[in-house]
Amino acid sequence: MSEDWRVVESVTEYENRWYSAGYDLVEQPDGSTNEYYWVDLPPAAVVLAVADEQVVFVEQYRPVIGETCLECPAGIVEDGESFTAAGARELREETGFEAAGVSLLESFNVATGVLRHERGIVFAEGLTPVERDLGENEFLSVRSVPVDEALAAAREAPANDATIEALLLADEEGLI
Repeated sequence: MSEDWRVVESVTEYENRWYSAGYDLVEQPDGSTNEYYWVDLPPAAVVLAVADEQVVFVEQYRPVIGETCLECPAGIVEDGESFTAAGARELREETGFEAAGVSLLESFNVATGVLRHERGIVFAEGLTPVERDLGENEFLSVRSVPVDEALAAAREAPANDATIEALLLADEEGLI
């Protein structure tokens, strides 16, 4: 943090197994102080998987918004994992596809005004069917969409930021 923005106090007000939340009391460059609220989430991998000119998505109900979303497979990066290892694992668990190749397209901080959360976008190809291994709170179905229709499908409400980001990054890299 810049010397002009000193953290006077950091307070965690809430914690559970998924995230913590609180605020930092920050001395601003003019000497005044302000509370900056944050939510701290572990890093996550989002997987754009392509096979036979199809993008592999999952559809799942999101209780927070009360709607079913079309999304790229995704999940938390476990301790000691890279974004690519987590992406390959999440793809296998959620969709039942093993990737012959995975590569990191980009990693970045998300919603920096309120979140402490890093996201890695992983591209997966060379898919082979394997058995799915869904977690206890994962109730999702697999849906493939032709590559040339994938962005339009992802933009239909309710749109998901990570899915759109993954598609745009892969397109920019000439992968789809």
